This record gives sequence, C-alpha cells and structure tokens, in this order.
Amino acid sequence: MLKNLPVKNPTPDSKEFIDILIGAKKCKRVPMVEYIVNDPVMKPILTELLGISWVEAGNDRETQKKQLENFIEFWHRMGYDAVRFEMGLPFISNWLETDDPGTKEKRSWIDEHKAAIRSWEDFEKYPWPRIEEYDFFPFEYINKKLPEGMGLLTSHAGGIFEHVCAIMTLEGLSFALYDNPELVKAVTEKLGELMLGFYRHLLDLDRVIALFPGDDMGFRTGCLISPEQLRRYFLPWHKLFARMAHDRGIPYFLHSCGNVKDIMGDLIGDVEIDGKHSFEDAIIRAEDFQGLYGDKIAVLGGMDVDILASGSEEAIRKRTRKLIETCGARGSFAIGSGNSIPGYVPLENYLAMVDEALGCNKMSRSEIG
Repeated sequence: MLKNLPVKNPTPDSKEFIDILIGAKKCKRVPMVEYIVNDPVMKPILTELLGISWVEAGNDRETQKKQLENFIEFWHRMGYDAVRFEMGLPFISNWLETDDPGTKEKRSWIDEHKAAIRSWEDFEKYPWPRIEEYDFFPFEYINKKLPEGMGLLTSHAGGIFEHVCAIMTLEGLSFALYDNPELVKAVTEKLGELMLGFYRHLLDLDRVIALFPGDDMGFRTGCLISPEQLRRYFLPWHKLFARMAHDRGIPYFLHSCGNVKDIMGDLIGDVEIDGKHSFEDAIIRAEDFQGLYGDKIAVLGGMDVDILASGSEEAIRKRTRKLIETCGARGSFAIGSGNSIPGYVPLENYLAMVDEALGCNKMSRSEIG
C-alpha cells in the first residue's frame, strides 16, 4: 500500500538538494535521485496513479511540448527536487536489435564486428554532426517549464568513452589502441570537441543545477580498457567537462557502471567529480563505497537493480530504510536505484522504494497525500 504517493503539493528544493550532496548543509531528509526511468514504468504512473493521458512520441512541436510537460509532472509528483534529462548528438554507429521477451521494448546493442570507423578513410568519410544544426528545444522547454524550486540535472546522452566504443566498437577500439593509436586520438578529439560545444549550450540554461553524464567504463571485475588508456584518451575530456560545470558554479556528477576502482583516484583527484552514481552490490555496496570515498564526493543512488527487479516489496522497503539510515545519516547522499529503472522492474517495486524514501523523510517539506 502506498502511503506517501503521489505527492499532493510538492515543494521541491533543488538548492537544498545540491547543498546536501556537496556537504554544504546538514539535513535530516535524504533527497531522491534517479538516472533514467524508462517508459514502461513511467507510463502507468502517469496514467493510473496521476491520471494523466500518455502522449506517444512525435516530432511536431505541440506533441513534444505535451511529452515534456508529462515528463516534468512525473518527476514533480513523485517527490524529486530535480528532473534528469538527456539527449545527444546523432553519432552514427552500427546497431543490432531484437524484441525484449520481458517487456514490449526493443533491445539494441552495437554490432562488434561492423565498426563505423576502422581506418583513416572511414574517419574522413564519417558524417560528423554539427552543433549548429542540433535542436536544443527539449532542454530549453524543460528549463522554462520547471515548477518553482525544481532544478535540471542534465548531460549529453552517452559519454565520450561510450561513443568511441559505439563508433569504433569495443573490439575495434581494443585493436586500434595498439595498432593505430593516432586514429583513436583523432576520433576521441573530434567527439570531445563536439561534446564541449554541446555542454556550452546546456550551461547557458539557468535552471541547470548539475551536469550528470553517464560514461560506462567498467564491467564486473575491472575497467573495460586499461586504466592507463582511460587516463590518456578519455579522462582528460571529463576533466574539461567538470571544469566547465565548476566554472558555472555547479557540481559534476558521474554515472559509470562497472568496477572502476582503479581510476577512482583519478576521477576524484584529477577530474574532480563531485559525486558518483551507479552501484552494484556484487561489485561494491553503496555504504562501503561511501566508507571509502564519502568524505570526498557524494554517493548517488545505491539500491541494487537486481533487488528492485526480483525482490519483494518488503525487501525493497527494508533496503531503502537501511540505505537511508546508513548512507543518509552520514550525509552527501541521495537515495535511488543503483543504475536506472528499466522496463523489467515491476512497477510496484519502484513505487515501494520511492514511497518508503518519502516516508523516511520526516523533514520533507512536501505535503504528502
């Protein structure tokens, strides 16, 4: 049974949200954060819990506006202090796709044997997108329509390492790092410059409270390529993006899946990230990560997606309380999933986590209904 959802009269406070995460304010409430909530979960919440008609995808402005207004309403009425929204430049890659047996969604992945760039000739022919031709309307409309007190967590969709892996494939990148490192450098620099231009546009928006990109650089037991190569080709770009955020006076939070402990020192000391997102209990629990790094950066999320996908509602409520009692009590923590809310997470499980988090927040300024 939901006791705290939907929030009747939300009073988001994005400034307090940031102050809690960066350690500038001690507060009994633990804010909530989420990286992505996929449509199969968002749709029934909007239609059944909030009584809002679902708007299917469309390219015309009026349809876009309705979709974005629904998107904002979801985050607002679920009790978040900020929405997280991302889109990105249309970098061309070769993808494979199939139906997902667990949901009505499509699942896609990179064709590892068909890289879009394998040679200098491919590089010269590649149809690089142009910032001047990109439509920033969705970012601008959200920025304009956010309710009072809400902020915008935003980024380019996909990180620089992810996009290089998509364009060259991880297989192709792995060979090129040894056979043609200058090509890797050229692809990375081209992508990095385009992403710098993209972030300049985002940082002009007055409701942006943090850059919060995702760049998955690890797997279960380590980094996807050597830490030395990440330091050489990719982390310097994150350092530039972080500096842009800091020059604007806002934090730089990083979502990165997998085991990235071998570069955590670099991410904290050199890149200067302000918070880390994406946690999997099989790699490291959020509370253990916080014990190692919580005096330096914020911990975002922490609820293992495996628990969200397969656990009981009571198990999810119990784990939510545990994270709030441990990580929340230490500060610089926001509760949410360890990764995202994919379509295969049962609706009732996601709602249990959010409902429990709201219930634990005795100092919340929202009027719960």
